[in-house]
Amino acid sequence: MQLYIGNKNYSSWSLRAWLMLEKNKVNYSEVKLPLDTPQFYEALKDITPSLKVPSIVDNGIHVWDSLAICEYINDVYLSGQCWPESLAQKAKARAVACEMHSGFNALRSEMPMNIRAKRKLNISDACKNDIARIEQIWSEQMLACRDQGDWLFGKWSIADAMFAPVVMRFRTYGIELNPQARLYMDKVLSCPVLSKWITEALQETEVVQIDEAGEEVS
Repeated sequence: MQLYIGNKNYSSWSLRAWLMLEKNKVNYSEVKLPLDTPQFYEALKDITPSLKVPSIVDNGIHVWDSLAICEYINDVYLSGQCWPESLAQKAKARAVACEMHSGFNALRSEMPMNIRAKRKLNISDACKNDIARIEQIWSEQMLACRDQGDWLFGKWSIADAMFAPVVMRFRTYGIELNPQARLYMDKVLSCPVLSKWITEALQETEVVQIDEAGEEVS
């Protein structure tokens, strides 16, 4: 399997697919492409019709879009274990994962992932509403599943892959959260697999100017 990703400092969607593979120890080779460059699009032209990352090629099967990749890996390699076993919990986990995948547009637009940075922003009311909704999801799940484990649904799931880049955004822009949501954020940041991604992101030197939002915090 080949996984095509963008710069680790900036590419939030790439992080989701990469976490799915790394957390579950699925064998693959990584192809990292510099975002917003001619070589990026040239490399992807025979890989994905969307010309976006992440994308995978596995035994001749091409899959693009982070959630589709997570579902594919879960089906083919993990016997479905990356969703909760309970039908009700599985339904909710899929709902919040899809909510992240398709929504929170203001947050994604105004607060790009930028792992190397510490920034402050003036954000819109729409972005504040996105943050409040994410805080609600994390808080509810920390309370609902506290006896089952420290992830959103007890054990790690695709829902956690979807929200990991949001944790990185909140860290970059110094977003304050309630204690329950902060517990979840701390759990994600303590993950050794995520730490590997962060370490490699910090070693990158490329700058994608459109993702350098806000004012630097000293």
